[in-house]
Amino acid sequence: MITTFCLNFSLKKTKILADGTAPIYVRLTVEKLRLEFTTRRFILPERWNSKSQKMTGHTEEAKSFNAYLKTLEQQVYEAHRLLVSQQIPITVTVLRDKVLGIEEKPKIYTVLEVFREHNRKMEALIGQDYSQGTMTRYETSLKHTSDFIKWQYKVEDMPVDQIDYNFVSNYDFYLRSERKCNNNSTVKYLKNFKKVVKICLGNGWLEKDPFLNYKVKITEVIPEYLTKEELKTIAEKHFEIERINQVKDVFLFSCYTGLAYADVEKLNRNDIIIGVDGQKWVSINRQKTKSRSKVPLLPKASEILEKYKDHPLCLIENKVLPVFSNQKMNAYLKEVGDLCGINKPFTYHTARHTFATTVTLSNGVPIETVSKMLGHKNLKTTQHYAKILDMKVSEDMRALVEKLEF
Repeated sequence: MITTFCLNFSLKKTKILADGTAPIYVRLTVEKLRLEFTTRRFILPERWNSKSQKMTGHTEEAKSFNAYLKTLEQQVYEAHRLLVSQQIPITVTVLRDKVLGIEEKPKIYTVLEVFREHNRKMEALIGQDYSQGTMTRYETSLKHTSDFIKWQYKVEDMPVDQIDYNFVSNYDFYLRSERKCNNNSTVKYLKNFKKVVKICLGNGWLEKDPFLNYKVKITEVIPEYLTKEELKTIAEKHFEIERINQVKDVFLFSCYTGLAYADVEKLNRNDIIIGVDGQKWVSINRQKTKSRSKVPLLPKASEILEKYKDHPLCLIENKVLPVFSNQKMNAYLKEVGDLCGINKPFTYHTARHTFATTVTLSNGVPIETVSKMLGHKNLKTTQHYAKILDMKVSEDMRALVEKLEF
């Protein structure tokens, strides 16, 4: 972009000193905006030629004085040339700072400042790229990070360039010792924090990745699921309290479809389609992975939908099931377990595990089919369920024995 640029030297008669001299100023004009700064040279007013903008006379003093101004003029034009070549927008302030060698100090970002900005952007994308549950986990991670910095460094916040391996190692220790987090929770919180570190690395605020030599793995946890007998007990149990029956039915629907709470909670009538076989299917984009999940409705799942088709909440919100909050669902499910005599803790997510194990894999449904219905992006995620089915292993081995009997 071409800018209008002008340079003049002027005598400041309003700033005459006790010895009778006055300072000479540089006057820069860029796009009609003017700025002045001192040359740090002083002259008797009667010796200044305002037309030629020089000291009068041919003395060594005059030659030296005028040579200095000429050099300064050349520096201004060179600074202007460099700014143009670097495609930096030119203003009187930018030009002056370039001449005087004044560089804008880079902003020093802090750990919590970057973390909060990350969370602010994430919150703006809830419903598009992130779920409220993910947002909540990052808010918790931010609080843990803040508490750790106070605990370890006795400060409210710290510059991002102070994050190193020692920071990460101490943060790991803090989560395990002070917060009493198990291994998997510790790894997940540090994984959240690593995302913030990557932002710092990408912007050049941090030179070396502090996680470079940090090695820790998620411990494999056997997912809790209901056996065939336990599932049957819940399905056949009728409760006197209607809200418990409602929770039971919604939970069973997930046991028969494999849908997670977030997916069932938002499930509406448009998500029930007629599949390639002419039967009813559930077709959704999973809240967690955004992957497509299509599940043929088992008869028992269809019966539950039919039962609640005229429920007031379903009619008003175009939902297929009346779903309580996740917190309430889990609280009521504890009552369901107690009343059914099931002596194992389970949550709403147990329904998804039950679908993968008791309902499908243990009944011979191929793992590839189960993986597709669950909306898994990686078959390894589904294989996690297959590992716990000792009964299935036994059946496979019996089949092998029969084959080997020749």
